[in-house]
Amino acid sequence: MAIQVDKSSSRPPIKSRPVAASLILMMGIAGLLLGIAASISFGAADIHLATVWEAVFRFNPDLTQHQIIRELRMPRAAAATLVGAGFAVSGAIMQGMTRNPLADSGLLGINSGAAFVIVICFAFMKGLSFTALMLFSFGGAALGAGLVFGISSLSRGGLSPVRLALAGAAVSALLSALGEGISIHFRIGQDLAFFYAGGVAGVKWEHVKLILPWVFGALAVAMALSRSITLLSLGEEIATGLGQRTGVVKIIGMVVVFVLAGASVALVGSIGFVGLIIPHLTRFLVGVDYRWIIPCSAVLGGLLMLLADLAGRLVHPPYETPVGALIAVIGVPFFLYLARQQRREM
Repeated sequence: MAIQVDKSSSRPPIKSRPVAASLILMMGIAGLLLGIAASISFGAADIHLATVWEAVFRFNPDLTQHQIIRELRMPRAAAATLVGAGFAVSGAIMQGMTRNPLADSGLLGINSGAAFVIVICFAFMKGLSFTALMLFSFGGAALGAGLVFGISSLSRGGLSPVRLALAGAAVSALLSALGEGISIHFRIGQDLAFFYAGGVAGVKWEHVKLILPWVFGALAVAMALSRSITLLSLGEEIATGLGQRTGVVKIIGMVVVFVLAGASVALVGSIGFVGLIIPHLTRFLVGVDYRWIIPCSAVLGGLLMLLADLAGRLVHPPYETPVGALIAVIGVPFFLYLARQQRREM
């Protein structure tokens, strides 16, 4: 008698916690709304929440506080949310596709590549529009990633997580040094200081409007790829066996990473570790299904950037602490912990 095999039983089990993910999404969105309200209300000059409400729904251009809220603090809060979501989702995609727990746009040279090309634009192509600057930033992100993966592939052991991280650190240091040299020679260091410190101060509505469709479009594509990334995270052989065109998925996924990271760097500068911390935290909470990891990472990443920006204004008022420095205080120990875990598993 012939034995029928259920093909669906050959699929690998995917651990997922949809109830927990739904709760995280709802609580995260509520936290985002509260964080945006706090970000608009607190700063060098505290503004009462009732005034914030009036400025949003009954704007009076003759009131100075309303102008501060509309023109300075609201675009700043929106930029922090978008950038945090972009960095977090780009890190989640990279970790899923490469199966590298140390993958992050900042650690693998993508942010440094984007910042380096922006330095070149400031030095040799002055007067570029923000749109052109963002497009060049996409190319710089691809340049940084190409250098890191190219250097790592030359080693005998192949593309191990630790080698990728070391190559990323080397390429980031090289590109940062070259960028600083160019900025000193052409005396544009003052204009580029925010790119190296990282922060959302000075962001305007026109910048937010330009980055918004790119980030939303890339997030939509990431959600469309989420099932394929889940299968890739289980292993390329498994994904191929289940009918996935892994080459196409990786190309589209990396384009999404370049858009998210490049647009974020063009807006706020090179900020690392968001794409390292948030995806790990999200996987711990919701499991390994990227249909939940990607939206939860976007929400939690935006919340982290909002809180870091708010903390940067409150640590030493009226001066601001760079957001990149505050996130690095958390990110560096977390990276060292992950690197130590990887070394034990080798």
